[in-house]
Amino acid sequence: MERRRRGIASGERDIRRAAQALARYLPTRLAPLASIAYNFSWVWHPDGEQLFRDIDAHRWRLCGQNAVRFLQETPEESLNRAAMDESIVARAEYLCEAMEQTLARPAREDGVVTTEQPVAFFCAEFGFHRSMPVYSGGLGVLAGDILKEASDQALPFVGVGLMYRKGYFHQRVDARGWQHEYWYETDPERRACAKVTGNDGRPISIKVPIWDEEVAFHIWRVDVGRSPLFLLDTELPENTPRTRFITSRLYEGNRQVRLAQYAMLGVGGLLALDALQITPSVIHMNEGHPATVTLELVGREMAQGRSFEEASEVVRQRVVFTTHTPVPAGNETYTKDEILAVMPRVLRNLGDDVEAALRLGRINPDDRNESSGMTALAIRMSRSTNAVSRIHGGVSRGMWQPLFPGRAVESVPITHVTNGAHLPSWMTPQMRRLLDRHLPDGWQAPERVTDPATWRAVDKIPDAELWAVSRESSHRMAAWVRSKTVTDRLTRGDTIDYVMQAAQTFDPEVLTLGFARRLASYKRLYLLTHDRDRMLRMLDGPRPLQLLFAGKAHPMDDDGKRMLEQMFSLKSDPRTGRRVAFLEDYDIGLASLLTAGCDVWINLPRPTLEASGTSGIKAAFNATLNLSVLDGWWAEAYDGTNGWAIADNREENHAVQDARDAVALYDLLEREVVPLFYDRDANGIPRGWVARMKACLRTIGPRFCATRMLDDYVRNIYSAR
Repeated sequence: MERRRRGIASGERDIRRAAQALARYLPTRLAPLASIAYNFSWVWHPDGEQLFRDIDAHRWRLCGQNAVRFLQETPEESLNRAAMDESIVARAEYLCEAMEQTLARPAREDGVVTTEQPVAFFCAEFGFHRSMPVYSGGLGVLAGDILKEASDQALPFVGVGLMYRKGYFHQRVDARGWQHEYWYETDPERRACAKVTGNDGRPISIKVPIWDEEVAFHIWRVDVGRSPLFLLDTELPENTPRTRFITSRLYEGNRQVRLAQYAMLGVGGLLALDALQITPSVIHMNEGHPATVTLELVGREMAQGRSFEEASEVVRQRVVFTTHTPVPAGNETYTKDEILAVMPRVLRNLGDDVEAALRLGRINPDDRNESSGMTALAIRMSRSTNAVSRIHGGVSRGMWQPLFPGRAVESVPITHVTNGAHLPSWMTPQMRRLLDRHLPDGWQAPERVTDPATWRAVDKIPDAELWAVSRESSHRMAAWVRSKTVTDRLTRGDTIDYVMQAAQTFDPEVLTLGFARRLASYKRLYLLTHDRDRMLRMLDGPRPLQLLFAGKAHPMDDDGKRMLEQMFSLKSDPRTGRRVAFLEDYDIGLASLLTAGCDVWINLPRPTLEASGTSGIKAAFNATLNLSVLDGWWAEAYDGTNGWAIADNREENHAVQDARDAVALYDLLEREVVPLFYDRDANGIPRGWVARMKACLRTIGPRFCATRMLDDYVRNIYSAR
């Protein structure tokens, strides 16, 4: 019998068996596609998606770009035709060889992080491709990008999360603009993952005490390049309906179920690592959701005879924490009764020190009436806490200064690692090929991509070539938008006349603004229509604008829903039907299209509520110019040549600030953005605009790629003691 591999290799056998089973259904010449489908490294290979699309574009769309399901469902006729195509066969073999070479590289070990003791990255969500819907937005996409970058750098790294059977909600918007949510089952058996099995060939089953039950869970392995992601799943017949629901929906609205999810993530995640014989050198908690892992670790240390204080200090040396939420309301707290109800045995492991554990989660430890929070617990139980931008670091120090009485705000021990984005995932293949031609050989290598000198050659790219790549992305996006808009509007019950307006007039040569992010009030989507008449005139002026917007409001956020409804009130004006489109059910796939295809990326958060805001980084990788408030990452990136900025002039009166920022937005559009875009030479090229595109690529590429971000974590967080 084949011996099960342990440690970071746990589950490799199970992924391989799943790929072999899939290969049996394929023509022999296409068999490499099965291995490719079971490793998400194809997502950031320049030919990955196109290879599957070229086999059967219609089926690829119907399968939601799920490579495993696609190979299961593609008609035999299409597969046989592809197997006879020498180009497709050669491309599949090349992609498979590239993947195998990636997996075979020696690991990057720095003395702290090793193959035997990798980083264990705990997060409530992971977003690396739309076909694995265990993410909701920016936090998850950041986690996915870190897994991808760790793979590129061969850094020993494992992700720990939950296998949400229904994922995050899907969005439907009615004709008046009100958001409705729905969920559906996402069967892992038809996705690129496999249950981790033991030597007996059966799934490893582990139990964790939650409520008054022993909750069983299995572990799914997902390969993100060479970075394994382990997802815990309670959808098992031996569990009760209540405990099966723990891993049902991401960010469940029921408070007790949500706390049970955090117990499963932290305590269950640690038990899963034990079962897989993974001993992490560093446990990295990405946001406060998995902070329960520290309570489990303390209980184990106390079982070895240490006091609560001694155990806590030992645990702190193993744990680091990244905070993402810049407002107190976003950091959940729970009463003592709620915590005892969900995690009675976890707390009992602390003996007589339950109160000491609860104190760790309170702002004022001595106030027994105060609820305990995951973020406060995470900060107190970590040797390092970092925010995700320079401004966010200052905000976090001020927000959490009460945890450090006697310290001035500036001396609060919270640093920052500014977020980055995984460049190969978010830069289009067309842009990558352009840079391949003009940047030094090997420019994407981790040791070169962060060097500003590597990017200096951007300035020598012929304007016509860069502009042509930009227009190609715009045309691709416009074709998709015309189709998507018809479907969305028909689904809402709009009139045929309104349905067809965007399909007939949406023009890739018109200056297109993109606004796509979570529809929270502080994101201030409503500034775009603060002066309704002025915006409408710009939409249909002699040098017109188009606006694409997308995003989901949290199911419990009625203010965010009303903000969307307010935008839909513009439908009565005929100009909006032609020039404005809301694109439903925003996800990673839609984000990729918009960040590459729009001309200007708009971000209007109320300062200083944007922790980082990485969608603008993804846009910049494609030379899409940012127009943003100077908050989050943009405050560090903007230099006057690479986009536009609305100054951070904070005002206590929100209405006054909104009015001022709206005027600044309209002035920038009318006086700078629109004229620069439409000022063309005899060859139809906007030379001034292209100069800003080059500055955008040259200044943002090296500083805000995930390579720099992960290097910062390794050097300043993981290795620092």
